[in-house]
Amino acid sequence: MHEARVLVVDDSAAMRALFSDLLDQSKNVVVVGTAASADEARKQIADLKPNVLTLDVEMPGMSGIEFLKEIMEDKPMPVVMLSSLTQAGTDTSLKAYELGAVECFPKPLKATPEQFAKTVGKLGKIVLAAANSNVKDASSRKRAAEAKVAAAAEVQFDWNGHVVALSASMGGIDALGDLLASWPAHCPPTVISLGLEPMVVDAFINRMAGQLPCTIKAATDGAALTPGTIYIAADPATHALIEAGQPAKVRLVARDPVDGARPSATLMFGTMARAGVPAVGAVLTGMGEDGAKGLKLLRDSGAATFAQDPATATVSEAPSAAIAAGAVQTQLPIEALAAAILGKCSTSGTFSG
Repeated sequence: MHEARVLVVDDSAAMRALFSDLLDQSKNVVVVGTAASADEARKQIADLKPNVLTLDVEMPGMSGIEFLKEIMEDKPMPVVMLSSLTQAGTDTSLKAYELGAVECFPKPLKATPEQFAKTVGKLGKIVLAAANSNVKDASSRKRAAEAKVAAAAEVQFDWNGHVVALSASMGGIDALGDLLASWPAHCPPTVISLGLEPMVVDAFINRMAGQLPCTIKAATDGAALTPGTIYIAADPATHALIEAGQPAKVRLVARDPVDGARPSATLMFGTMARAGVPAVGAVLTGMGEDGAKGLKLLRDSGAATFAQDPATATVSEAPSAAIAAGAVQTQLPIEALAAAILGKCSTSGTFSG
């Protein structure tokens, strides 16, 4: 992993100073410069050669979103967007993901100095992961996903009783948008642990609900895992556990974080293994090691297990950890994962959508 050489782009001098100071304290992160506008940032990018940008959404002249679009069209590089946690902010964050931003980070505008320092401390890890991420062509991915959705709507899927369990965090919006585009109307029951800001996840669910032939919704306590439905667990106050039954159910419980994660993908996978639910599990793009231990339990229970190919994942840490733990039978690029997972859940043993 190489160090992050970050350019901080924000129209507020106070915010530039705060973020620069805190990022400089992060391990393997160096702030090479700051810019107050898109015009300044263009020059700094050419002169300083940063390998990651933090980019404010609201700037005078060209907005952060407009500048992000320009960057991704002209010379793509990892970008972490900074925005407020408002409804408008979450809609903008979703647009930023669509354009190719690696991550969207909420500005702690009303935090105490201590809370601000703690929150921005997380930004150092995110910026470092972004600097080592794979930046992809967002426009071509979007066109491919739209074609998959159209094809999936015509598929007659014969379910064999297996439940799909997935985990993702940083880079997860793009990966899941690509993967779930292949889910047919009568898809296998699917539960996803997604480690991203809940309001952004809600916006993602609302967007996907208007596109997919199946149902997608936020996980709720006691929800039955029935065909045709995708449940996404992203509440940072609870874990999503799987409870045995006919059908199996999702239970949301308030417990301490597991290995720093809540919701914990390891807990979700592990409880699914203990419940004896016929399952297919996969760890997608993300930071840290969440999911690795649980996926190993799922594999040991006889389930088919996958990981997104680290070389093609936006952020390789989570799938690499799962592979290192011996939890993965097969690793595939995101483009091939849908057919492989759905094939394990089909009575025919194959799927082509």
